[in-house]
Amino acid sequence: MYGLVNKAVEGLVRERYGDETWEEVKRKAGVDADVFVSMEQYPDDVTYKLVAAASEVLQTPAEDILKAFGEYWVLYTAKEGYGELLKMSGDSLREFLHHLDDLHAHVGLSFPDLQPPSFQCTENGDSSLVLHYYSDRPGLAPMVVGLLNGLASMFDTEIDVKQTINREEGADHDAFLITFINE
Repeated sequence: MYGLVNKAVEGLVRERYGDETWEEVKRKAGVDADVFVSMEQYPDDVTYKLVAAASEVLQTPAEDILKAFGEYWVLYTAKEGYGELLKMSGDSLREFLHHLDDLHAHVGLSFPDLQPPSFQCTENGDSSLVLHYYSDRPGLAPMVVGLLNGLASMFDTEIDVKQTINREEGADHDAFLITFINE
């Protein structure tokens, strides 16, 4: 993963729990980098180790860390210069979700070796849709839930998210039922 992801993990831990906690997370993860370079690639294992260490240090399930990170990622990327790109990807949460692959294609122009997930939306004909999430990286479905909640906040939209297909249970992808409240 690109350093931008690890910098965001660092930002989340530092902002919510302080510098000392971040240093402890790095020690437990066996990561000795003083600084993550946004445009540099790091092995995925570094990110997974940081999440596992944060889970241990904070005594919080990794799933909850990933959800918090997903929410944080939306704000973090907007602050890191991707706010306009986020705004151009849709005027509503529903529209934005339909354009997630387009968003990743644009991001790929800046990050040439990007290996993004893929998303497909299936409209239900009511106030809900199913978001299908395909990724080569295992175990990140909780982060998607956090991302969805962060995006809902960004669009001032109330949603309910339930995972309906789980790759951890042998499926080829994850899927989430997103119900738009008061739509």
